[in-house]
Amino acid sequence: MIPELGHFALALAIAIAGAQAVIGIFGPTMNDNRALRAAPALAIGLFGTVGASFLCLVYAGIVSDFTVRNVAEYSDSTTPLLYRITGTWGNHDGSILLWCLILTLCGATVATFGRNLPSSLRARVLGIHGLVCGGFLLFTLTVSDPFARIWPPPMHGAGVNPILQDPGLAFHPPVLYTGYVGFSVAFAFAVAALIEGRVDA
Repeated sequence: MIPELGHFALALAIAIAGAQAVIGIFGPTMNDNRALRAAPALAIGLFGTVGASFLCLVYAGIVSDFTVRNVAEYSDSTTPLLYRITGTWGNHDGSILLWCLILTLCGATVATFGRNLPSSLRARVLGIHGLVCGGFLLFTLTVSDPFARIWPPPMHGAGVNPILQDPGLAFHPPVLYTGYVGFSVAFAFAVAALIEGRVDA
């Protein structure tokens, strides 16, 4: 049941990202104040739904739900709790979901702390960022689904990648992704500034 909720949250996130992109990019053109206010709310909501999806995957790893292929192939019930959690992103499918989580966190950060920006610029930044998020989320759901099921489930999982069974290496991907994904904000600002014809963004 929990993996299905995670899968649903991921699908819902794609819809929210699409709405954020359309409203954020085209709302300022229509001088619609509701659209300007909606873009930040959608960005925060997007982070919430992707966060919920990610927590569902972490939960599946903690309880060793081997009906989830991701857990069966990259975790084991005898693995220490820390590595059952970090094993969530110790593979392609889980790491892409982590990437999406950090990506949406960046958008939510702009929405929360960008109140001093011109409202049209902030909306367009969030719109472009929503477009980027939507692309990654669509890829995750269609090509790299972390909630794919297997049946019958194995008695034991394959275990966490031995390379990641070290605290430093286990937390290396989130730190690395934060640096990589953070540039999506700079990209969104650059494109939004081009759309608005601004040089001071």
